[in-house]
Amino acid sequence: MMKRNKFRALTLTALSVIALVTVLAGCGGKASKDSTASAASANGDAAERPHVTVNVAINGGLSPLLLAKEKGWLEEEFKTLNADVSWSEFQSGPPLLESLASKRVDLSFLGDGATISGLSANLPFEVIALLSDGKLSNSIITPKDKGISKVEDLKGKSIAVAKGTTAHVFLLKVLEKYGLSDKDVNLIALQPEDALPAFETGKVDAWVTWDPYTTKETASGKATIIAGSNEGIAAPVSAIARTDFAKSNPELVTAFLKVYKQAIDWQNANTDEAVKIYADLKKIDASVVKALLASSAPSLRAYSQEELDAQQKSAELLLSNGFIKNKISFQDHVDASFLEKLSQ
Repeated sequence: MMKRNKFRALTLTALSVIALVTVLAGCGGKASKDSTASAASANGDAAERPHVTVNVAINGGLSPLLLAKEKGWLEEEFKTLNADVSWSEFQSGPPLLESLASKRVDLSFLGDGATISGLSANLPFEVIALLSDGKLSNSIITPKDKGISKVEDLKGKSIAVAKGTTAHVFLLKVLEKYGLSDKDVNLIALQPEDALPAFETGKVDAWVTWDPYTTKETASGKATIIAGSNEGIAAPVSAIARTDFAKSNPELVTAFLKVYKQAIDWQNANTDEAVKIYADLKKIDASVVKALLASSAPSLRAYSQEELDAQQKSAELLLSNGFIKNKISFQDHVDASFLEKLSQ
């Protein structure tokens, strides 16, 4: 009997140990699984995310995005989110808008003319940040041998301009300021690469453009500025995101802004190297690039009310001019939430 009781006690003890081990194993397994899931969530585990190719467009000029592309910063940042980058480059906003409409651009930046034109046409994008107030962006230049020394002299003259761009808006505002309109001049619609030879061969009397063209032409002694930063005309440059892309991938939009800020900070801290990169990429003399960077101030911030008002005024001007067909409320298309996440 004692042996039987002893055997029963040993059996119960063994079963208890087995049960305890099973329970502990179950608890340990759940804890491990929960910890792994928590870590994956906290770290934005790339393996848990569907792969995304992000279409990023550079819209002319000496953009900090060129530095980001050259350094591979965006690819590095996106890799942690299981995404890669497909780059494209445009001379100006209007052709970029065409690609955005066909979902071949997800993230980019636009001058005021293209931004307003696109929103008026109900294209699917939103403004996510302000990159520049644009007061230094645009100029009206004329060949020195044309005898044109002031804006009023443009009456009846031929002017090259990329229609629908920030330069176009600037021209309309300057003409209005000096008592003229686009009806008083002969506008020749040319993208920069076509406007440059037309200007240099005297086929047009003036050219409304932006840097690096303005600085290159004036530095060479071929041209003079008759209206530019002295006019104090705001021409805000906006970072933009395709609406569906932003809704599906908010963390990628924030990552894009993070890298843009990184590029600005690096440019400010490494001016000489930035000059060399820009000069090599754009085939521009380094002294010209240095002058451009000294007179520009790229930024990344939210729109102020003053800048929102400037965009609204531009929209109303383009509407009254007949260049856009639909009235817009610009501030209704601005989403600052991605910038807010960046600062958290």
